[in-house]
Amino acid sequence: MNVSMGYGKGDDDASERMLNAALDHGYTLFDTAAMYGMGHSESMIGRTLAHRRNEYVLASKCGVFRNAEGKSEINGRPEVLVKTCEDSLRRLQTDVIDLYYLHRIDSKVPVEDSVGALADLITAGKIRTIGLSECSTETLLRAHRVHPITAVQSEYSLWSRTPERRILATCTELDIAFVAFSPLARGFLTGKGSDNSQLPDNDIRCTNARPRFEPEVFAKNTELLTPYKAIAERVGCSMAQLALAWVLAKGNHVVPIPGTKHMEYMIENAGAGDIKLDAETVDELDQLINESTVVGTRYTDNLMASIDSERD
Repeated sequence: MNVSMGYGKGDDDASERMLNAALDHGYTLFDTAAMYGMGHSESMIGRTLAHRRNEYVLASKCGVFRNAEGKSEINGRPEVLVKTCEDSLRRLQTDVIDLYYLHRIDSKVPVEDSVGALADLITAGKIRTIGLSECSTETLLRAHRVHPITAVQSEYSLWSRTPERRILATCTELDIAFVAFSPLARGFLTGKGSDNSQLPDNDIRCTNARPRFEPEVFAKNTELLTPYKAIAERVGCSMAQLALAWVLAKGNHVVPIPGTKHMEYMIENAGAGDIKLDAETVDELDQLINESTVVGTRYTDNLMASIDSERD
């Protein structure tokens, strides 16, 4: 997403160089979506990596895209998902998408209908496996009865622990991969942005939808970074690498997907795969930064209510 929207203006040439370099540095999964830049991200991956298609697992998402009025909306109707897939395949310059997520759960459409349409796409050879993004355990179980779900994607990091309420354990029980987006807490855990007043106006962290980035709240949360930085120095890694190593320590089925449009951050993140945290350090991090020690909620109540995730 970072190369197309959400975190300030991107540079297509720099992003294309970074995508190729990511493969050279050992990345094997690229995660995109139809809604990222309204097709921009998929198109960039298509024109940049089509010649290296056999080197990576390709994941994309449907169910959130532009409606007839040009506005983004959640739509899980089967015919819409099928059309979105066809459009994504064209932009990605590929015959098949390895992992295709339902990006958000449409409350107006039974998840069984949406997953049934995705299962038909597997039969047609358009996609290989099905994923769900930001879903509750109940929804996952309903979907899994229609067709095996390969992966569940949700926000998960030291400061966003909702998946620990139930769905992480459910994924373990059902042998489903858990893909953690925003594992760096939208940059907070990198320690590189202690003053969010310098963020560009079109950065999603500047909106009122993310209370933890309100200036006074953010300033309070940054106090946690002093002891956190000390742990990173003791382990011998960067703060970003520590955050990713913590996610990796949560299970072999847990896959963090840090997003960036910067070459140096991509290379730094790759180094996290070589870090093995001991149980004592994982516990220390658990106690230091969690939803009880962080000030503010992940999203506003109104936005959180629109997401099909665990409530308690």
